[in-house]
Amino acid sequence: MAAAYAAGQTLATPPSAQDPTFDLLTAYRVEAELTRLRREHGALSVGRKVGFANRALWRKFKLDTVLWARMYDDTVHYAAGNTASLGVERMISPKIEPEIVFRLKHPPVGDLTDPAVVLGAVEWLALGFEIVDCVFQDWKFQPPDFVAAYGFHAGLVVGEPRTIEPRMIPALAERLAVSPVRLLKNGQVSALGSSANVLENPALCLGELSSGLLRQPEAEPLAAGELIATGAMTDNQFIAAGESWSATVDGLDLPELTLRLTT
Repeated sequence: MAAAYAAGQTLATPPSAQDPTFDLLTAYRVEAELTRLRREHGALSVGRKVGFANRALWRKFKLDTVLWARMYDDTVHYAAGNTASLGVERMISPKIEPEIVFRLKHPPVGDLTDPAVVLGAVEWLALGFEIVDCVFQDWKFQPPDFVAAYGFHAGLVVGEPRTIEPRMIPALAERLAVSPVRLLKNGQVSALGSSANVLENPALCLGELSSGLLRQPEAEPLAAGELIATGAMTDNQFIAAGESWSATVDGLDLPELTLRLTT
C-alpha cells in the first residue's frame, strides 16, 4: 500500500477482500510497521487521526471503539493567518473533512466519559482540515483496510489555536456538543454539520481514543504534545486543484479556516 500511494496507483482489491483473516489486530501491526519505516526515513510522528467516530458505523462494522492512525511532521501543516495552500496533484482520490484538533499537555486521565475531565488534558484546540485519500478503488474498504492504509491520512491543516484555560472548560465542554459547522467550496456551502457528529462531542472522541488505546497492549499510549484530529464534523467532500475551501464553526471562538488547493 505504501508503494501504491507513492506511485499514485489505485488498488483494486483491499487486504480484507484478499484474506478473510486480515483483522484489526493485524492491521494495527501493519500500521506500526509503516510508522517504523517512516521513522527510519526521518519522519516524526506528531499525533493521531481518528476515524469511525460515529456509533452508527460501530454498529454497522461491529466495532467497539474508534479507529486511529498516526500523523507525521511532513503531513501536518499550520495555516498562517488562518489561510493555507496544499498541493493535491499526486493524490489519488482526495477528500476534505473539517475537524476539531486538540494538542495534549498530557494524556487524559480520570473519567474519560466526562468531556470536562478530558479537556483538562488539552493545551489548545483549533479548527482543522484533514485531507483523506483512499488507495482502494471506488473508496470500497473495511475497517482493517482503513487502519493499514495510514487511516487514509494525506494531510492535516491546522488553524489558529485557542488555548484552553481551566476556567473555560465547563462552558467549552457544553459548546463542543452543539456547535454548528459550515463547509464551503469556492464560497458556496457544500456541507453542513455539527461538532456533535463526532461521538456527540470531540472531547468524548479524545476520551474514547485514550480508552481504546489502553485496551491495545501493542499500541503506544498517548503522549504530551500529540495532536489529535478528532474526526469529520460534516460529510467529507471530494476535492481538486484550483478549488478554495473554507470552514466555520460557531460558538467556539475559532476563526474561519481557508485552504487553497494547488497542483
